Amino acid sequence: MPPGVNASAASPMTLHHHRGIGRNSIPCLSIAWSLMGNQLDRITHLNYSELPTGDPAGIEKDELRVGVAYFFSDEEEELDDRSQSDGYTKDNNSPSKDGPVAVDEVEYSAFCCQECIFSKLRENEDLNVCSVKTLLTMCKPGDLLELVGNAQPPHWAIYVREDQIIHLHKGEIRKDSLLEISCGRQGRIVNNRYRYRALPAELVMQNACGHLGLSSAEICWTNSESFAAWCRFGKREFKAGGEAHSAEQRYFLKVHLSETTVHTLMFRSLEDLIRERRRVDASGILKELSLVNGKE
Repeated sequence: MPPGVNASAASPMTLHHHRGIGRNSIPCLSIAWSLMGNQLDRITHLNYSELPTGDPAGIEKDELRVGVAYFFSDEEEELDDRSQSDGYTKDNNSPSKDGPVAVDEVEYSAFCCQECIFSKLRENEDLNVCSVKTLLTMCKPGDLLELVGNAQPPHWAIYVREDQIIHLHKGEIRKDSLLEISCGRQGRIVNNRYRYRALPAELVMQNACGHLGLSSAEICWTNSESFAAWCRFGKREFKAGGEAHSAEQRYFLKVHLSETTVHTLMFRSLEDLIRERRRVDASGILKELSLVNGKE
């Protein structure tokens, strides 16, 4: 094992620490596989109006899988969206000002087959957030929105019109008022967070509106981010169990602690990568990562 690599046999994924590596470098390939667990053990075939779980015609080359959905046991569900009892909470610590606000948050980049597919780096984009009232003045139908709060995974949604959004929340695809659902969070538009080519706005809206009213057993996404990103980009990789695994296809998540300090994690699917990144955002794991390297 290369020097500087911190590995734990009890952990489902291996943590790597790199010093002196630029943010655009390719992650180290000598990384252990992330375990999938029993995510695909429970697959069921549903008969709900032949709702396609594949992506829109012309977006994917392989065959659509009609009437198939995936669901998981409660202990494997996401922190904020799939469970009926879980949800985001009111953030009383959010600044009250309407203008752009800089927030202290973890920065990431992600790669697949040496291609950058996700970037959340302050040096490359504006990561400031603003009040929901201000955000609404900038939104267009089909925009991808992110609500940010303390010690919670970000909540993602598709903007519809006026103050209406469509999102996955409490085990249901629903339409809500952004003003009411924000619970004190501030937000931003994140259309370019993922580097995939976006679908036309009308198709984004069709994807979102076409799934309104679906509940837990019928939903193919494990969190609000995966659902909203699927609506925007139409990639089956955002769906639970929607990705065929191969030895060649690996996902790398780089957690940027500073200009020269990067931790790298490897995953077998985009679904697993998103789950871990959201867990980091919700759990404050950044402090633990720093302590591994003898820092506070």
